[in-house]
Order: sequence, then C-alpha cells, then structure tokens
Amino acid sequence: MNEYDSGRISDLAKEAGYIQTEKIENIDCYVLNTCHIRDKATEKVYSDIGRLKKNYKNKKKPTVLITGCVAQAENKEMLRREPYIDAVIGPQSYQNLPRILKDIDKKKRKLNFTNFDVIEKFDKINVIKNSNAKVSSFITIQEGCDKFCNFCVVPFTRGPEYSRSPNEIFEEVKTLIYSGAKEITFLGQNVNAYKSSQNGKIFRLSDLIMKLNDFKEIERIRYTTSHPKDMSRDLITCYKHAKKLAPFVHLPVQTGSNKLLKSMNRKHTIEEYKSIIDNLKDLRPEINFSSDFIIGYPGETEDDFQKTIALVKEIKFINSFSFIYSPRPGTTSSKLKMPEKNIQKKRLVELQNILKNIQIDKHKNLQGKNEKILVENKLKNQNRYFGRSENLTPVIFDNGDENDIGKIISVRIQNYNQNSLSGVKNNLEGSVAA
Repeated sequence: MNEYDSGRISDLAKEAGYIQTEKIENIDCYVLNTCHIRDKATEKVYSDIGRLKKNYKNKKKPTVLITGCVAQAENKEMLRREPYIDAVIGPQSYQNLPRILKDIDKKKRKLNFTNFDVIEKFDKINVIKNSNAKVSSFITIQEGCDKFCNFCVVPFTRGPEYSRSPNEIFEEVKTLIYSGAKEITFLGQNVNAYKSSQNGKIFRLSDLIMKLNDFKEIERIRYTTSHPKDMSRDLITCYKHAKKLAPFVHLPVQTGSNKLLKSMNRKHTIEEYKSIIDNLKDLRPEINFSSDFIIGYPGETEDDFQKTIALVKEIKFINSFSFIYSPRPGTTSSKLKMPEKNIQKKRLVELQNILKNIQIDKHKNLQGKNEKILVENKLKNQNRYFGRSENLTPVIFDNGDENDIGKIISVRIQNYNQNSLSGVKNNLEGSVAA
C-alpha cells in the first residue's frame, strides 16, 4: 500500500508544479513516506533527515514533508524533535499536499495534517489520473482496520475501515488499463473486509474480482492483505470461477498457537485458519500461500513456538514475512513482558531457516517445468526479460522479445535460488505451464 500511496503523492506533487527527481542534490521538496508497523521505521526517518541535512549543509534547505503512518502516530513529537521537518501529513490527509506546499511557502510555519478524512482523500485522488501505471499495478479499495489486534497500530494510524465505491474503483481500473496495466492488485489493510453499496446492491471483494475477471484487457488479478476472519465463502468460491485470479494468497496467521492468537485478539483459531487453506486447495489444487509470523510475542513459550513451526511445515508456505515482535506505543501488548532477546533471535533464525528450505524445495521442484509468467519489462543493458509467476516469484528469462511485455507466456525453468527463478521462453505453440 505504501507503494500505491507514494505514487499518488507523486501525482499530487506534479499538480502543484513539481517533477520527480532521483538526484538528491536537485530537490526543492523532499517527501518521506513512512510505515509504522515496526519500531525501526521511526528512527529511519531521523536517519534519512540526517543524511539530507548533510547534503544541504551549505545550500538552501529544501521543503521537508513526512507522510504516512509514522507521521500520523508521532506528528507532534516529530515536529518538536526535528525542526528541519516542515510538515507532517497522515495517510488520510495527503490529498492536501498541493495546498500544504503553498501554505509552507506563504506562512513559513510548521504544518500538521493528521485528520482521518478518508472520504475527502478519495474524492480528491479519484479526480487525478494515476500516472504510475505499470504492467502490474495497484489500486487501493479499502483502508483502515476495525480488528484491533493487540500488537498493531493500524487502527490508530489509518482509522476505521472504509471502502471505496465500485464506480470509483473501476474508473481507476480503466485509467490503468489505458496506460498499459495487465495485472491489477486490489489493496487494503483488510482488503477482504471490503464492503460497499451502490444502487441498492452490496458489493464485496468477490464481486469486484468477478467483474474485473470479465475485463478482456486484464490478464491476472490479485489482492492483499487479507485477514483470516474475513475469508468468506463467496471469496473462496472466486478461486473456482475467476480464472484470472492468481492461485496465490497472502494470509497472515502470526503464530501457530491458539493461546497466543487469543492474546493477540486475532479472532480466529488455527483450526479455522487451516480450514480456509483446505477449502482453497479443494477449489484450486495448485494454489500456494504466504503468511506473516511474529516471533517472541509476549507470553510465547517454547511450546507456542513449536506449534508455529509445525504449522509452517504442514502448510509449506511458498513465501513469508517473519520478524521479532516490536512493541508499538499505545497498543495493549506493549505493556506485556516479552521473552528474552536472545531467545527471540534464536527462534527467528530457526523459523527463517525452515521457511527458506521450504521455499528452495518448492523452487527446485519447478526445474524443467513450465511456469506462467506475466512479463513486466526488459532488463536494462541486457537481452533478458523480467516477469512474475502466479506465486509472485520474480523470473528472469532468455529468448523473449518486447512483444511479450504485458502478456502471460510460458517459461521453462532452468535455475533457481531462494527468491527467484530463471529460464527460457517456451516457444512451442500452445504450450502451457505444467
């Protein structure tokens, strides 16, 4: 979602007369878009500003804006701690960027925009065409969270759940298609909690998927991030009927322990989670899964950790994100006692090694087989092409041509590592992924 937000922030800056540059020495305005899921993000803000100050030690200071969740959560403290910052803008307020830039120039004062006016935000950005369309493009359809997991700051930084109207979403879809998009990923903090009414009809994520599946220009559909509690039967059934829906689901579980799930206020059990997995496999046997894991959560025992290991080995996630628990200010779990740091680190290493080996084994099993690859671009200074498999795995291949960009082609896999695959375009007519 941060990538999507950054793109729309860039669009808004262009509206205000700015153009994007990669050269730090040329900037008049520096925008740092932030995430607040882990504690390191906050300190990274100050570190990045430190590097900026060093570059502009003997030059006119650029306008410095901090956007995103860190800005939302720590706005007053940031303005107090770092006078170099000109404005903080929360994730539901960045539609005000053009006005903020003008106000900074006129008023010469620090500005704090951290309201939760999500409706105003989408009313504004819906007027501005998404200029960052790629073969694989993103659309935010839902923001905010009502789940209140005890470790998470999202309800406090993004506000309550809000769903955009289907009309707004598909107007943006059409814009992206016009710019060359062939794959659409629906985004949301709890994307499968999407629910909107239009002309007396209730639209859910499954309805959006089925409608997008009928767009002839679209080759592949994805969505992220899901919550197990909102994996409804209608959404699961999409995997049978929506052939363009990628057979891949990112479904965070966080832990294999029911005791910890209850402590986290996750509102689902391991048994319910595995039932979702089984139902999806029944409809799409080739489907793969990724997940999120928090290691060293307060109260985690060795038995709890071993239950996480057992879950990982059973489901065999093709990719996952795992990290040591990071207490976030204001959350319920931040007041609880954590396992010792050395135990947290030891468990994380053990889990990541298992996840790594599973991923390598899955990639190894693809050697000599054909994979369906959506081609995104040609590599710079090389006669090789880049795309992604149905499982989001990066794939580099030979024997392609520029006509392949934006198409799903068959690539015979020759080599692999943990995070990527490589191979050769399969030029046999009618060849499909094995």
